[in-house]
Amino acid sequence: MSGTAGETTATTAAAGGGGLIQPLSAGALAALVGFASTFALLLQGFVAVGATPAQAASGLLAVCLVKGFLAIGLSWRTRLPISIAWSTPGAALLVATGAYPGGFPVAVGAFLAAAGLVILAGVIRPFGRAVERIPMPLAAAMLAGILLDLCLAPARASLAEPTLALPIVVVWALALRFARPYAVPLAVLVTIGLVFAATPLPEASWATLAPRPILVAPVFSLDAMIGLALPLFLVTMASQNVPGLAVLGANGYRPKVGPIFVGTGVASAIASAFGGHLVNLAAITAALCAGPEAHPDPAKRWVSAAAAGAVYVALGLSAGAAAAFIAASPPVLIQAVAGLALLTSFAGAIQAALADERARMAALVCFVTTASGVAFFGIGAPFWGLLAGGAMWLLRR
Repeated sequence: MSGTAGETTATTAAAGGGGLIQPLSAGALAALVGFASTFALLLQGFVAVGATPAQAASGLLAVCLVKGFLAIGLSWRTRLPISIAWSTPGAALLVATGAYPGGFPVAVGAFLAAAGLVILAGVIRPFGRAVERIPMPLAAAMLAGILLDLCLAPARASLAEPTLALPIVVVWALALRFARPYAVPLAVLVTIGLVFAATPLPEASWATLAPRPILVAPVFSLDAMIGLALPLFLVTMASQNVPGLAVLGANGYRPKVGPIFVGTGVASAIASAFGGHLVNLAAITAALCAGPEAHPDPAKRWVSAAAAGAVYVALGLSAGAAAAFIAASPPVLIQAVAGLALLTSFAGAIQAALADERARMAALVCFVTTASGVAFFGIGAPFWGLLAGGAMWLLRR
C-alpha cells in the first residue's frame, strides 16, 4: 500500500464488515452525481465527432465498464480511495472540435493515440513530469476556452426554446441555492420529463434499450492526432489527473502515479475499441470518496471508491436508454444542460487562469484563441491556444 494516514489499519479495514454503510452510500452518491451530471455531455460529444446513436451508446457503455472495474481494482489493490471518471473536459473538447473527414473512426484513432500518450506519461516519468509542468494558468485558460461556448448554451436555449429551457434553468438555480450537490441531477431529471412530455419519441430510438458493444476500427489522421488527440491528452492530464492527485493528497493519500496513469491509459485504449474516449482520475467527485464524508477512518475510505466503481458498471447498462433520450431531445436543450453542469468548472478554470497577475496576459491569449474556434491546417483551436499562450508566457518571462 502507498503512503496514507491510515496505512496501519488498512488490513483491518479490508476485513471489517461493520460501518460500511457510510462508505458504500458515499460511493453510490459519487457515481450517481458524476453520471447524471455529464452523461448528456459525453453522448453529445460522441455524436459531435461523428458517432451514430448506437455507437454513442456503445462508447458510454465502454467508459462506464472500464472505469468501474478499474476503480474497483485499483482501490482494492492499494487500499486507497482511487476514484475513476470519464474525461468531462475531454467530452467538452469533442463538442467544440466536431467531426473530422472520415467521421467517427478518425475520432476513435485519436482516442487510441491519446490513451497511448497517457500510458507513456506513466511509463516514462520525464515525459509525465513535462506534462505536469505545463503552467497551470495556461492549462486552466485552455480549459476555460473549451468550455465557454457550452456555458453560453443555457442562454441560447432560453431564447430558442423558452418553454423547455427556462424551467430547467429555474430548477437548477433553486437547487443551487437549497440543495447544491443535486442541482445538475435535478436539472437532468426535469429535462427528461420535459422531453418525454413535449417531444415525439421515434419508435426506432427505443427499439433496443440494452446497449450493444460496437467495435469501431480506428483510422489515424495527422490532423486529428494534432488537433484532437494531443489536446484531449493535455486537457485530461491538466484538468482531471493533476487535480485528482491533489484531492487525494489533500486527504493524506500519496499513491504511486505511474501505475495509475498506465492503468487509466490501458483502460482508455480498451474503451476506444468500442467508441469510448479517455478515463482518468476523478477530480470533483473524488472528494466524496476520499474525504471524511466517506468514513471517519481514512483506511476505510477505499470502500467508497470501489462502491462507486460498482455503481458505474451498473449504470453502464442504461447506456442504450440514455442514447435514445439524447436522440429524442432537441440538441440545444442537451447543450443547455451540459452548460449548466460545466458552469462551476468554467468558473474555477477562469479563476485559476487569471489568479497570477504575472501570467494573466499569457492566459488571456490562450483563452481567447481557444474560445475563438480558429483552425489552421486542420488543427483545432485548443492546440493553437496553448501554443499562443505559451509563446506569450515565454516572451513576458
